[in-house]
Amino acid sequence: MSTADRPEPAHRSRLLEGIACAVAAKGYADTTIADIVREAGVSRRTFYEYFATKAECFIALYEAANRNTLAVLRQALDPAHQWQTQLDRALVAYLGSMAQNPALLRSLSIGILGLGDEGIAARRRVNQALCRFMLQVVNAGTGHPRKTPLTQEMALAVIGGINELVLQAIEQGRAGQLEQLAGPAGELVRAVTRA
Repeated sequence: MSTADRPEPAHRSRLLEGIACAVAAKGYADTTIADIVREAGVSRRTFYEYFATKAECFIALYEAANRNTLAVLRQALDPAHQWQTQLDRALVAYLGSMAQNPALLRSLSIGILGLGDEGIAARRRVNQALCRFMLQVVNAGTGHPRKTPLTQEMALAVIGGINELVLQAIEQGRAGQLEQLAGPAGELVRAVTRA
């Protein structure tokens, strides 16, 4: 079992839930470690057993949230259906899972960008995981029309495009309706996979 597949230790999970609640309510900048431990129902000492800083805890939450949405994306694919149907269902599931908590989504999506190099590195890791998944699905020959393998650069460009659609929706106060982006996101993926 890989590290990513192991369940989180109970206190660490509680701390991630604690920061998720605090950040959804107050935003990252106004959230304190006191808020996190209060929401988690653990001591400050316990916090420091798992995380050195609030930023480290936030990055762990960001990466855990993105692993969860990637799992939703994986589960939505069903090879028994045609490629277009799989794509449409996967995008609706993926975007819908992100839209379940608009306040947290906003805090995660915007807050990660304010953490400097650490936040950029975390965002890059998340995008690379999505990129690997897209390459695996598209290049596996599962019925899509692409004749040559999709490159990593093109997969990353698609992911970046979808990220920008999500950020725009957040800025426009539509974080709870991300499923509406499935149409344009699907058009983008189709255009790239037809190339």
